[in-house]
Amino acid sequence: MVMAQSLFITLKNNHPDCQIDVLAPSWSLALMERMPEVTHAVAMPLAHGQFNFFARLKLGKSLGSAAYDQTILLPNSWKSALSPFFASIPLRTGNVGECRWGLLNDARRLDKSVLTMTVQRFVALGLPGTAALPPVCPTPSLSISVEQQVKVIEKFDLSAMFYKMSESEAPQALQPILALCPGAEYGEAKRWPVEHYAAVAKQKLAEGWQVWLFGSEKDKASAAQINTLASNACVDFTGRTALAEAVDLMSLAHTVVSNDSGLMHVAAALDKNLVALYGSSDPGFTPPLNAKAQILSLKLACAPCFKRDCPLGTLACLRDISPDNVLKLINAPL
Repeated sequence: MVMAQSLFITLKNNHPDCQIDVLAPSWSLALMERMPEVTHAVAMPLAHGQFNFFARLKLGKSLGSAAYDQTILLPNSWKSALSPFFASIPLRTGNVGECRWGLLNDARRLDKSVLTMTVQRFVALGLPGTAALPPVCPTPSLSISVEQQVKVIEKFDLSAMFYKMSESEAPQALQPILALCPGAEYGEAKRWPVEHYAAVAKQKLAEGWQVWLFGSEKDKASAAQINTLASNACVDFTGRTALAEAVDLMSLAHTVVSNDSGLMHVAAALDKNLVALYGSSDPGFTPPLNAKAQILSLKLACAPCFKRDCPLGTLACLRDISPDNVLKLINAPL
């Protein structure tokens, strides 16, 4: 969803007066609210992978009342093209995907050798079919207001950690904040070891930094281990925040260390100093889209394997990235 913002920015750059409505899972609507290019976010009533023909027909009819000029389909599935077809949207753009001829009337053939990155594939769909490829991809940029920052500071009782707390001035932390994101929804082969995260946390705490831990309910055990190893000196937000709150809290951080995850892309879109850790995934395919991001990947012969768990049982692609490697990047001038 963060990478999709590059498409939205491209559309606005080329058509400044266009209205962009985004049909997306309800959990992601908080991100849409922080993208100035998005006019309306519409909650997708169907779960991921759910077919339900009649629900898609009903959704299409409801979308038809908005009289859209064009729909751009980012998913490649056949079922995702049904509702725009039922909505009778005049121009229906997307990659051919699962044999979607007929459902799409602006069907593109994806050349993966030219469009090697996910973000390029998204942006290309917002350009004419004759456009030169690969396209220039604008940097995603989430917009967070001072009001939103103050709200999360007050909710989580963090006021004592900041100098300024007013409606007009952005809060300034008394100590630099390091955000650690030890989770990765895809699987263990994308997770840097908790003891490495803890070593980084202990060092930065010793230097006078604050360390905040981010993640979902599924990441609570990992975060608890990190915090225990760091003498419980970290502020642990895992499982305690809605996505909107996590984004607003992360906007207060100075530096972020993250596995290849959704929060990594959020950190990049917040223009944070970012150390991104890659193991089983490919930093050339879904990199953080910000020039400040520093990528750590050992580029072993077995990587990227794209597996959820290490086939060799060693996790060497991540385990052999030492805490010192990460600390050097945190401390390096940008």
